[in-house]
Amino acid sequence: MDFTGALVAAGIIGGVGVLVGLLLGKASRVFKVEENETEKAVREVLPGNNCGACGYPGCDGLAAAIASGEAPTNACPVGGPAVAEKVAAIMGGGAEQPAERMVALVHCKGDCDKAKDVYRYVGPEVCSIAVNSPNGGPKACTYGCLGYGECVSVCEFGALSLVDGIAVVDPEKCVACGKCVSTCPRHLITLVPASKTHHIMCSSKEKGPRKAIEMNGNLPVIDYEKCVNCGICANKCPAKSIS
Repeated sequence: MDFTGALVAAGIIGGVGVLVGLLLGKASRVFKVEENETEKAVREVLPGNNCGACGYPGCDGLAAAIASGEAPTNACPVGGPAVAEKVAAIMGGGAEQPAERMVALVHCKGDCDKAKDVYRYVGPEVCSIAVNSPNGGPKACTYGCLGYGECVSVCEFGALSLVDGIAVVDPEKCVACGKCVSTCPRHLITLVPASKTHHIMCSSKEKGPRKAIEMNGNLPVIDYEKCVNCGICANKCPAKSIS
């Protein structure tokens, strides 16, 4: 064995390694990015869900935006007022007025009793796929919830569940991240103020099955040829002017 050659080779490799190490060390000093301590502090108090509900690419993006003054201290809907106060303290000011709390709402009441299946669907039980099948899905209502729970699967907070064939929101768990809103292929979910208690819970654009009442200007008119005396219109009229 040529020990001299081996020693020379080892020396060359070692020398190259030392040279590369020196160059990397100098490069790290030249191209070093100074860490923003304010941004780091803000990032540490954010919840870390990276849901994007704030409108920025995850908690890192929001922390950078807050530190630069681009985003308000209460921009994290998941953290709520508690996190907003911590962020405000880091930024050296008082907590900004919190925006009204929003929650998701599914505008559909077409459960298994109200919206029967018109055929047996065979395929992936995913809303965005089933909506492309005949009739827009097996349910008789072509506007309602498909009931396969794709919105449930994207909710990281357990705020959505399937109840009798439709998605239902638990407002206590909802943080208004908006993932369910963008996921629903029929656009049945919106964010509404949590303080409001009256909502339109149907998205159907179909007219009633009997069509016995039409609007003439701003006045309802009964078509007696179609009227079957069901009494629904009288019950629904808030002014009780139908008898």
